[in-house]
Amino acid sequence: MQVISSKDNEIVKSIRKLKEKKYRDIENCYVIEGIKLIKEAINENAKIKEIVVCEECINSGEIDKDTLYEIAKYNVIYVTEKVFNAITDVKTPQGILAVIEKKALNKQIDYSQDIIIALDGVQDPGNMGTILRTVDSANLNQIIVSKDSADCYNPKVVRSTMGAIFRVNIIEVDNLKETLEAVKKNKF
Repeated sequence: MQVISSKDNEIVKSIRKLKEKKYRDIENCYVIEGIKLIKEAINENAKIKEIVVCEECINSGEIDKDTLYEIAKYNVIYVTEKVFNAITDVKTPQGILAVIEKKALNKQIDYSQDIIIALDGVQDPGNMGTILRTVDSANLNQIIVSKDSADCYNPKVVRSTMGAIFRVNIIEVDNLKETLEAVKKNKF
């Protein structure tokens, strides 16, 4: 098992860049952190590009053997604790994160749904994540988001969705007013 010990490693640099929306959009990827979200990504068949594991966390037993067995099926990169702490966004990390490819952008609104949720200018990432989680818990699977809202793939949003990010189709629109007019024409 090779362990990356340099923050200047190209893989580490590319993962660190995903903290910024600009790079998440360019790479069409985002980062999830923690054992629960990794398991949720596996269960929901998310497109996992790579999983990063802190070497010291394996030795300390923070990551259970079942999880280690599950992630072995993916591209796993091992890093030192120092490197992991440079990548993570969490104050007390669990020692595991993954790079997930965003779902193919489905800009089409599914009018067969009973309810269509639209968000305009939601700025707080925690609120955005909570709304996505609530939409998922109500068994709704799409949400329209105005371009000036918080980025749905922001690490704080992703954490607060508690896995809903894998199940809800997020439709980001440039002009919410025009979109809602089209929705209204479809009897909503």
